[in-house]
Amino acid sequence: MKQKKRIGIIFGGRSCEHEVSLASAASVVQNLDAEKYDIVPIAITKDGAWLWGVEPQQLLRAVNDPMLATEIASSPVVTLVIDSQSRRFISINKAQPLPANGELDVLFPVLHGPYGEDGTIQGFFEMANIPYIGCGVLGSAAGMDKEIMKELFQAAGLPVVKTLTYRRLEWEREPEHLIAMIEHQLAYPCFVKPANLGSSIGVSRANDRDQLIKAMNEAFTYDRKIEVEQGINCREFSCAVLGNDEPSASVVGEILPGDEFSDYEDKYVNHTIQFVIPATIPTETAQMLRDMALRAYQALDLQGLSRVDFFQDKVTGRFYINEVNTLPGFTEMSLYPKLWAASGLAYSQLLDQLIELALRQHETRQQLRSYR
Repeated sequence: MKQKKRIGIIFGGRSCEHEVSLASAASVVQNLDAEKYDIVPIAITKDGAWLWGVEPQQLLRAVNDPMLATEIASSPVVTLVIDSQSRRFISINKAQPLPANGELDVLFPVLHGPYGEDGTIQGFFEMANIPYIGCGVLGSAAGMDKEIMKELFQAAGLPVVKTLTYRRLEWEREPEHLIAMIEHQLAYPCFVKPANLGSSIGVSRANDRDQLIKAMNEAFTYDRKIEVEQGINCREFSCAVLGNDEPSASVVGEILPGDEFSDYEDKYVNHTIQFVIPATIPTETAQMLRDMALRAYQALDLQGLSRVDFFQDKVTGRFYINEVNTLPGFTEMSLYPKLWAASGLAYSQLLDQLIELALRQHETRQQLRSYR
């Protein structure tokens, strides 16, 4: 009988996208084929502790259940041991040994935002020489930083909406000068975004100077670097990409926001966002967006998976690439798995492919002299 692969699902984390990660991980655990895999959930609490065997739903319920929270706190706290003979998780408390010596075949970091999607944990896994799902260190870091991401898009000949980037120190020293520069180069409305966050957290639309000042102050509470982007009257589209060096693109979907733009409340609280899959656009337009998605994927040296988002100016008809999401939402209601389902790849099959891609990428790394 073929031995099951042990898949470690790592979720939670220290970023402000913690709750989004729990919802994504719960869907992943539910849809992994238990006949093929032994599933090991590993929860990262908001204060950074790694807990072995804690389910995503447990962490969600513990917010309003003090007894469950106490029970979770007694779970084995683990760390990853890396030496010449062992690359495995161990319990910090010797009285709580882990089953199967804490060894895992593949890690799936279902982590959104900083410390999970930005290359930090990917570097940790590569140092441990453990296969993991998703983009590598460079692609994850470049895909998280909106300034670097857009510079790479432009270098690859991909059109982006006009965007200005500022650091917190500039804002603290010369706020009036920055506002004047923005108003000189952009028109209202404009959007202000933290450079290194997802899920639309910290994103604001500014229709005038007062709203712009408020938006800048808000965004700088999340990041030391922010983006101010020209607002356009647009349609929003998305395409899912899957693969390593020979990636494939899904059908194109359209995003219909419930308000002026798709903010955090729209996506995760009110659930007013809607998707049209496949998008009602000409076949040649859909193919153009699929081609642009693949070019973006390769420009950032991505592997495993990513979702690529686009704008279309309703006035000019011109398309712009907005961003890549190197670890998009993974609930069954999320756009990434929906796009692949519409392309003929069911959720559980998508997870199978991601695991296979992780193993292949790890095998490729082992063939390099620098990894020996």
